[in-house]
Amino acid sequence: MTRKPRIAHMAGPTATIQNTPPLVTANKARALRGLPPRLAANGQALRFDALRAQRLAAPVMVYVEQFSAHPLEADAAALYGPPDGYVNADGAFSAQRQSASDKPVYAVQLNPEDGLYPLPYVAVQADGRPWEDELTEPGADESKARQGFFPDGSRSFEEIDRLGLDEHGLASVLSSVADIDFHRVLPPSGYTQGLPEAARTDVGQGDIPPERRRHEFFPYRPFHLASAPPRPALALITNRVAAIAADPAYDGMVWTQGSPQVEECAYWFNLLIDTTKPIACNSAQRPHGQLSNDGPQNIRDSARYIASDVWRDAQGRNRLGTLVIQEQQFFAAREVAKVDARPGGYTATGGHGGILGQISHLGRIAVMYLPAYRHTWCSDVRLSVLPDQVMAATRTPAGLVHKPVVVKHHGQLQADAIPSVTIVKDGSFSSEEWGDDPSAEGDLWAIIERKLSTGRLGGLVLEGLVPYGKTPSAARSRVLLAAAFSGLPVVRVGRGAPEGFADPEPWTIAGANLTGTKARLLLMAALMKLGSLPLAADPTQPTEAEREASKSAVLAYQAIFDSH
Repeated sequence: MTRKPRIAHMAGPTATIQNTPPLVTANKARALRGLPPRLAANGQALRFDALRAQRLAAPVMVYVEQFSAHPLEADAAALYGPPDGYVNADGAFSAQRQSASDKPVYAVQLNPEDGLYPLPYVAVQADGRPWEDELTEPGADESKARQGFFPDGSRSFEEIDRLGLDEHGLASVLSSVADIDFHRVLPPSGYTQGLPEAARTDVGQGDIPPERRRHEFFPYRPFHLASAPPRPALALITNRVAAIAADPAYDGMVWTQGSPQVEECAYWFNLLIDTTKPIACNSAQRPHGQLSNDGPQNIRDSARYIASDVWRDAQGRNRLGTLVIQEQQFFAAREVAKVDARPGGYTATGGHGGILGQISHLGRIAVMYLPAYRHTWCSDVRLSVLPDQVMAATRTPAGLVHKPVVVKHHGQLQADAIPSVTIVKDGSFSSEEWGDDPSAEGDLWAIIERKLSTGRLGGLVLEGLVPYGKTPSAARSRVLLAAAFSGLPVVRVGRGAPEGFADPEPWTIAGANLTGTKARLLLMAALMKLGSLPLAADPTQPTEAEREASKSAVLAYQAIFDSH
């Protein structure tokens, strides 16, 4: 691009990349108040107070000791200009040296408009006690909890831009690349007291009413108050992201979310969001500001990727689909998976690629492979082509029937349309009893009956033998076939991250080399496109005509799984 792109940052839930270590009262402040000092874990005194980014309320002049930025600055003293003056033992400044003990200094005026500065954190609790964690005391309820997560991306991006350094020693690592707006799609923290419109830092209209944990925002700390969004929240996320993607003001989007979950939303966007623009997803294994945090570099890489235009095809459309960009690598949404809680803890599953490109240490961006599977603007299950209504298998007193389910209303995905899909993981010695009696497999029957009782779309993913996706239990296999003849599609994938492909079968869907987690998402999307399978009068003993009808319907599902 010849201009800076405009990027929409979209805040997702449980996002370590938007979390910070607790604000702990500095020993400097404790000493002034006569409070005992905070000690290290070994009981020894802390050498330093933590410095936290804060704003100045008024201009202040500071004197910086010459040659204190690096231990070898003085070694090259002949290359430096003179200091601004000298400070004596009493802290008084003068333009000329008054004694041999005077320190040469640079005079720097710090102003509020400069932005954030790292400073000791000196706040205490209302009762005068120092802050030790997010809570007023261990195990306190949420009325006595602060929030470490940011309510949108504006503060974390500002800290990265203000305090982060590029390879040339310069700041402004984000604003020099792109103009960024901030959207609270389903954020990891919220305004429990509400917020006036004038104080908002995100792109939003109107006052923010008081927000509730587990309803409007979803953090994972403090751990005893942790929350995660439920299945229906996926409709809200989809609608909000689709609206942002459709905004002509934006050239691309960055989504941030908790590292264990980002792979799921990335694949969901890859399937549902009808856009030709790039979507880059980021997470972090360590909170913002913590030692060796990986988040800022991931975010910067996403901004540079969007600005680079390497994602464009000959028609200007995104040719790579949704990406997860971590540790300088571009992971395809279909294949990416978190395998460990450490920087570099992501891998490409499936054994046939999945890393589409990279960013070098010097910022060179290279695309090495293109995805063969359909995505975003060419997905067959994108939001814009989903029907307004499909039929869901439902248990009634009269037996199994198809009930209409509204998928979209005025183009908006409905929360009740998000299907309920359960992953069943089976291995050896799975049968409950000797023999092959399906009636003994009560856990599977309970799952099936629960799904048929809700009046919603539903299905199952069997994560079984590698790569076939089968259960070794003949009894459990018969139960899963009964689920399919009850209208509930069953997808088979190998357990873990299989490299081989599950092969198609007449009445169940082969999930190729997808993980169980990704197969679940694709089945959810396919259900909203195709609806439930045909019903058998007796799912345990379907007629030949019923078997043929189910086989034909499964082929439509299989076509989606073969291409997405």
